[in-house]
Amino acid sequence: MKARKLYNRIKYLRVEKGISRKQLAEEIGINFQTVGYLERQDYNPSLDLAFRISEYFGFPVEFIFSTTAMRAMSAELHERK
Repeated sequence: MKARKLYNRIKYLRVEKGISRKQLAEEIGINFQTVGYLERQDYNPSLDLAFRISEYFGFPVEFIFSTTAMRAMSAELHERK
């Protein structure tokens, strides 16, 4: 069975937080190149890694990762109000 592509908001969250790929990688315990693969959606994270990313940014996993293309964060946040 072929793995599904996961979409994510990692790059947007990282840039908003003002940290580099290397800084994020150090915080969550992975290689900085892996952050690039994740941001380009070339690589799906393990469940453990998805939770580490979620915990680092302080958002639910389903806010950061999705199996369908994601709407802009501003639209998502506006709808939640």
